[in-house]
Amino acid sequence: MTPDSSAKTFDRFLLVLAAMALLTVGLALVAAIRGPAAGGDGAAAGPVEAGVVEAHIELSEFAIAGDLAIPAGDVTIEVMNTGGQIHNLAFENGAVSADVNGGDTARFDAGSLTPGTYTIFCAIPGHREAGMEAHLVVGGADTAAENGARDNGGRDELTPEEMDRLMMESMLAFPAETEGKGTQVLEPTEIRSDGTKVFHLTASLIDWEVAPGQIVEAWAYNDQVPGPWIQLDVGDNVEIVVTNETPLSTDVHFHGLSLPNAMDGVAPYTQDPIVPGGTFTYVFEAEEPALGMYHAHMHGVLTVPNGLFAPISIGDTPLPRGMMVSGVEIPDDLEIAQEIPMVLNDAGTIGLTLNAKSFPATEPYVATEGDWLVYHYFNEGLQIHPMHQHQFFQLVFAKDGVPLDQPYWVDTLNVAPGERYSVLVHADRPGTWVWHCHILNHVERDDGMFGMVTALIVEEAGGA
Repeated sequence: MTPDSSAKTFDRFLLVLAAMALLTVGLALVAAIRGPAAGGDGAAAGPVEAGVVEAHIELSEFAIAGDLAIPAGDVTIEVMNTGGQIHNLAFENGAVSADVNGGDTARFDAGSLTPGTYTIFCAIPGHREAGMEAHLVVGGADTAAENGARDNGGRDELTPEEMDRLMMESMLAFPAETEGKGTQVLEPTEIRSDGTKVFHLTASLIDWEVAPGQIVEAWAYNDQVPGPWIQLDVGDNVEIVVTNETPLSTDVHFHGLSLPNAMDGVAPYTQDPIVPGGTFTYVFEAEEPALGMYHAHMHGVLTVPNGLFAPISIGDTPLPRGMMVSGVEIPDDLEIAQEIPMVLNDAGTIGLTLNAKSFPATEPYVATEGDWLVYHYFNEGLQIHPMHQHQFFQLVFAKDGVPLDQPYWVDTLNVAPGERYSVLVHADRPGTWVWHCHILNHVERDDGMFGMVTALIVEEAGGA
């Protein structure tokens, strides 16, 4: 290297140092104006611009903690997920952060918040019901004190004794009476001379009591959630007249049935939308045995979790009579005492429910010792639900209405969204046996039992 090139290199080095110094000064000035940077330790780097508010919120299973009392202003929230599941942060007004993986952090611009109390929650289905709801008090410490702001979602407000008491009270409240019952069998309004069965469905918005005193706005078929169970025979000619009394256009998809394309219920591809006040008639032949469910397809992300779902069946699902399954012989002369539809949901206004009711308002099922029962599970929710029947193994004999060549026994059955399972249960031991989803935050929270829980009550034979 020549002396001239060495001097030029040194000059470039001095220029780089000068540029770095200027950049450092510039960043310091920005930090002083804007406050602590995202991902830092939260210590202020200088005076914060008036009206700019930084808040730190922690999400976990299943609580919301952190800065729940903040000044008014333009609010940016650092959302940290300290749990193991995906969470997010939502406001009642519809603003919602990105989904945040466990261990990750995201920044959420909540906009300009005026003084008041805001309900915040995790919008992942089932998480709000499991306890991920809190109040963000905007307006300073005095306002927070007046409104009872909670720093950890309220968990420290309950002593162990109170938690015990609330759990016992919630469990002993079962079964609780509520208005409304779904999955009632729909009778045809007309049977024509050629044998055609005519059914009428009306989609509308109704008040629905999910649990005692918990009234929500539901989207319903024929004023019930789940909608009525349509039961058809193989070979039936069918007309289902659907009237739309909701504020949005709709359609009806018969999930799991073999139908002509024009009857598939997917507007605008197979039909025109059923506009508010409009009517559409689905016409088809019930060609083969099926166990399906009908639900809205258009605007389904809104209307289905909120209630526009129901079971439909064609014929009977063949039972495994006379089969030997894992050493258990199924009687040739098997008689079914009850056929129980169980529609699972976890989202929308209906939330974590069995047949659109939350414990303690879920329906108990009563059998007599020795009865054989059939459960049909329909998952119209957004999550998998492992359904567990205490004491009695469930013989899975059909999937999506198709009989299995090799039925199998389970005590817990995973039912994914859109799936239907048919199981056989032999209720041969008296007692009250709990029946529930085995994702525990779908059935319990700090203030007691709720959600996807019911019971099978087996009475002794002979009425003893």
